[in-house]
Amino acid sequence: MVSLFLKKRNGTYILDIKEFEARLRNIIGFKPGDISIYETAFIHRSATITLSDGRSINNERLEYLGDSVIDTILSDYLFSRFPDADEGMLTKARAKLVNRETLNQVSVKLGIDTLLISQVAGFKASRHIFGNALEALAGAIFVDKGYKKAKRFFTTRMLKAYGNIGNLLESENDYKSLLFEWSQREKIPFVFTFSEEYEPNNRISLFSAVLTIDNEEIATGKGSSKKEAEQNASEKAWAVINKRKKECNGQ
Repeated sequence: MVSLFLKKRNGTYILDIKEFEARLRNIIGFKPGDISIYETAFIHRSATITLSDGRSINNERLEYLGDSVIDTILSDYLFSRFPDADEGMLTKARAKLVNRETLNQVSVKLGIDTLLISQVAGFKASRHIFGNALEALAGAIFVDKGYKKAKRFFTTRMLKAYGNIGNLLESENDYKSLLFEWSQREKIPFVFTFSEEYEPNNRISLFSAVLTIDNEEIATGKGSSKKEAEQNASEKAWAVINKRKKECNGQ
């Protein structure tokens, strides 16, 4: 495959593969094999490249694969680190570590944001565009080098970018889970309804989630995926619930 990595300079795109490979090695910690796989991992859908044979190149397929790769490696890591934890605790811990916002922060710490090619204006339309690229990178490593190298990337690079895992696991950032536990405890039902809007200029879809609790519309959230929209709506709803608790308690 012809090299796909392009660097913008003076308003035009030029080939700069040596710089790309140097930055990539600094991120993953080893020499890549098939460089074109990694180039694909950094091409967002909004910057899709169409080859002469009609094929479209972007990182969505690698993102899909990398999501499962990270889940598997992380499950293995948590299983070993917390030998006395039950399934519920392990599942909750994994959910926190693959949270969209958390993956986005890890990606930026690794420097993935400096390589990503995107036509999304200011990256504002998709807050987790870098976290998605991190998943695509994990998928690329798996395709190029296999599971052992992907696991090495996680243990030597991603874990350091996470920082203090213990503090992160103790934090509460999965608002949908908090909402679900509250709903079960109070026996008050809630439901999400979704709508989707496609932005042709950025080639992305934006989702809206309306959260209704006991037939009352409480909050609306938006995001580049249904999960992100759910989480944003849940965070707003959780704030409303806590505010009402304080009001009932006269605080």
